[in-house]
Amino acid sequence: MPDILFFISFFLLGAVTGLCAGLFGIGGGGIMVPMLTLLFAAHQFPDTHLVHLALGTSMAAIVPTALASVGAHHRHRAVLWPVVLKIAPGIILGTFAATFVASYLPAEPLAIFFSCFMACVALQMILDRRPAPTRQLPAAPTLAGVGVGIGGVSALVAIGGGTLTVPFLTWCNVRLPVAIGTSAAVGVPIAVAGAAGYLINGWTVAGLPDFTLGFIYWPAVVAMSLMSFITAPLGAKLAHRLPVSQLKKAFAALLIVLSLQMLYTLTTATAANPPAKCQSQNHC
Repeated sequence: MPDILFFISFFLLGAVTGLCAGLFGIGGGGIMVPMLTLLFAAHQFPDTHLVHLALGTSMAAIVPTALASVGAHHRHRAVLWPVVLKIAPGIILGTFAATFVASYLPAEPLAIFFSCFMACVALQMILDRRPAPTRQLPAAPTLAGVGVGIGGVSALVAIGGGTLTVPFLTWCNVRLPVAIGTSAAVGVPIAVAGAAGYLINGWTVAGLPDFTLGFIYWPAVVAMSLMSFITAPLGAKLAHRLPVSQLKKAFAALLIVLSLQMLYTLTTATAANPPAKCQSQNHC
C-alpha cells in the first residue's frame, strides 16, 4: 500500500468516525479499532502488537473529540460536574490500570474481548432498550468504584465510556440529555488516562513503526482528529433529519462485521507470521 494512500485512509477513517459519533452519539472506538487493525496489518506493522497499536491510537484520537464534545454539552448546561468529579478518580484508576493488563495480553484475546463487547453494544442498539430509572445516584465511594469498572472496560476496547456511563446514569434517574452530557465529560479522563497508559506501556517495546510513541501511531491520531472535528457537527445536524433509529440498526450490523473482520485479519496475519520464540522478558 503506497504511503500516500495509507495516510489518506486515516483522514477518511476520521471523517467516518466523526460523522457516526455526531449521528449516533457514540465514541469512535467501535470503528477505529478494527479499521486501524486492518490498515496496520496491510502496512506490515508488527503482528504481535496490531491490536495494542489500534487501541492506543484510538484512545489518543478520542481525546480532542471528547474535549470538543464536553464543551458543547457544558454550554447547554447538560453536565453534572459534581458527579464527574466523584466518578473521575475511579475512572482514571480503572482506565490506566487496564492499559497495563491489555499491554501484556496477546493480541488474540484482546481482539476476542473487543468483538464480544461490540456485539453486545450492537445488540443494545438494535433493541434500543434503556434501564428503568429505579434509584438515585450513589455516594462518592460507590461512584468511584463504578468508575473503576467503566474505565477498565473502556481501556480494553478503546471507547469513551458512553455505552456504559449513559445506561448507569439513566438507571440512577438522570435525564437522558444530562446523562449523555455527563458521559461526554467522563470520556475526557478515560481518553487521557487510556492514551497515557498505552503510551507508557509501549515506550520500551522494540520494533514498533516510525512516528510511534508507545502504542500510539501519531500520524493516524492527527489525521483522524482533524477530520472528526469537521464531520462530527455534520453528523449532529443529520441526526435531526435522518431516520436515526433505522440507521442505528444498520450501524450495529456494521460494528459486528468490522469486529469479525478484525478477528479474521489478526488470525490471518498470525498464521502467516507465527511469533518467534521470545528473546526477552519484555512484552513477550
